[in-house]
Amino acid sequence: MEKRRKILVTAALPYANGEIHLGHLFEYLQTDIWARFQKLRGHECWYFCADDTHGTPIMIAANKRGISPETLIEQAKASHLRDFTKFQVQFDHYGSTNSPENKEFSSLIFKAMESQGHIAKKSIRQAYCENDKMFLPDRFVRGECPKCGAQDQYGDSCDHCSSTYAPTDLKNPKCSVCGAVPVQKDSEHLFFKLSNFQEFLQKWVREHTQPEIANKLQEWLKDTLRDWDISRDAPYFGFEIPGHPGKYFYVWLDAPVGYISASAQWCKANQRDLDEIWKNPDCEIYHFIGKDIVYFHTLFWPAMLQAAGFSLPTKVFAHGFLKVNGEKMSKSKGTFINAETFAKHVDPTYLRYYFACKMTAGVDDVDLSFKDFVNRVNSDLVGKITNLASRGFQMLHKSLDGKLGILSDEGRVLVEQAQQRAETIAGFYESRLYSKALIEIREIADEANRYFDEQEPWKLVKTDPEQTRAVITTVINLFRIISVYLKPVLPLYVQTVESLFQEKPFQWASLQEIIENRPVEKYVHLLKRLEMKDVEKIVEDSRPKESEAPKPSEDNYIDIDTFLKTDLRAAKVVKAESVEGADKLLKLTLDVGDSTRTVFAGIKKYYEPEQVEGRMVILVANLKPRQMKFGLSEGMVLCASDKEGVRLLSPDAEVLPGSKVS
Repeated sequence: MEKRRKILVTAALPYANGEIHLGHLFEYLQTDIWARFQKLRGHECWYFCADDTHGTPIMIAANKRGISPETLIEQAKASHLRDFTKFQVQFDHYGSTNSPENKEFSSLIFKAMESQGHIAKKSIRQAYCENDKMFLPDRFVRGECPKCGAQDQYGDSCDHCSSTYAPTDLKNPKCSVCGAVPVQKDSEHLFFKLSNFQEFLQKWVREHTQPEIANKLQEWLKDTLRDWDISRDAPYFGFEIPGHPGKYFYVWLDAPVGYISASAQWCKANQRDLDEIWKNPDCEIYHFIGKDIVYFHTLFWPAMLQAAGFSLPTKVFAHGFLKVNGEKMSKSKGTFINAETFAKHVDPTYLRYYFACKMTAGVDDVDLSFKDFVNRVNSDLVGKITNLASRGFQMLHKSLDGKLGILSDEGRVLVEQAQQRAETIAGFYESRLYSKALIEIREIADEANRYFDEQEPWKLVKTDPEQTRAVITTVINLFRIISVYLKPVLPLYVQTVESLFQEKPFQWASLQEIIENRPVEKYVHLLKRLEMKDVEKIVEDSRPKESEAPKPSEDNYIDIDTFLKTDLRAAKVVKAESVEGADKLLKLTLDVGDSTRTVFAGIKKYYEPEQVEGRMVILVANLKPRQMKFGLSEGMVLCASDKEGVRLLSPDAEVLPGSKVS
């Protein structure tokens, strides 16, 4: 018998300044399935989470709505818990980083780092808005990219050329809040000396992260780690740093501490000792996160825990992003879908099943294809699995008094074969290979359906009712085994199944029981077929309403004289290729009639290279060349956007390369 384990499981904390969407749900469902599996096996497993509530965005959003930050985060928490409940995500405790416990543990960890010499003070120059009387974080300054000249870029990175830089490097910067031009001011900040933990982290990441993540981290760790700015200036919604008046913890310091504070709140409510979890070598700690926040969870966080004497994560599990119909989620296409919108039109049980079918232990992106979603749910979950219960229970009550009989020899073999898959399926769940676990489960359903069809009980019942009862007993036992295996994925579905069998909640040990010579309840509806029209309602409901569409501003108009300076030329794309290190760029080689030019275009998420090669495009020929880190870009190709996305503009087919376009 497997030793009973103590396991803490967490998912990344959702930010309080936004709704839960399907991209978020992928992570919370992956974590929920794993935690439910551990509980089903009989382990003591806690799934803790909390709202991430601090930072300038919260403060500004609350101010715009005319409410306090505390009111905003209370509303967000209620909204998040509503959505999690609809999708059957079961937390053992759900807290908030704006809590006395989180302040206590953030301060405790900081004091430990400071007392050990891991905190340094440095004066830094920052953008400061004199109108709003505040220093501006990276995302609250917008301006012209210092590398490629792209307009309206954030203060830390450029969406056009993928360059990163300091907010003070932006050209023509403006405050994102009020539009005023910021000034630059010096301020003393506190830095965590991460390089003090370099040797420790080099070893730790190899043992506690996935191979692909460990390899990526080693690229960062081969160079000396930079000090981490952990302070922000007032005004700031967060915790003031002890001993440093007017300085506040950067949100990414106190956010992961939320894992500890949520644990502390649960321990207090349940008369348990926090050290049993966070200072116990026998307690396993697992973090489920998106690959975009690996840096914080695998470098900063373990270093903080190491300094403060807390247990380190046993493993950090990263996953990829969610795509919809093969593309990045898009508001204009209606594929940026909030959890509430999805649940309004489609039973969340279907999404839990489909996501589980796609979940692996890797960090590759996952695609939610609506067509595949509908087909797989109807074929597998409804047609193969639920149909077993529908046919078996209904025939048993219609013709055989609703009472199971004894398994035949053939039926017993089938049931025992299904039982023997237990450790294989458990291994897949443990390894987060849910897709493989479901393949095993579907194979049991295939065998059960094959057996049912071969035995033809609808005919057999007319001549041999007891043999028919044995057939139905086999099919219903197989459905019960399938349901136990599916319980981590489909908790509410299986709860109904448990009531059909008049049983207490299934445990993993329930797999070894065979149900014979006893009555079962009449069949009740479990699931209906999913219709594509219901999915289409989700998409339509997720599109921006006309009132939400951006309206042109007079500040964006140019006069005719300015436009006439633009030299537009027809050009042919003779070669298109991806740019290593730039997710959004294609490198285009253009035939402009008397010469060729190279242009880096930010169109990769809309076009593959082979879709562009050979096309005629319109080139802004007199745009000043700009030096990018990938090479010199000698112009710009024109695109236009609509609700479907971005499209390249093309001249008439008969126009030759180099011809002026007017």
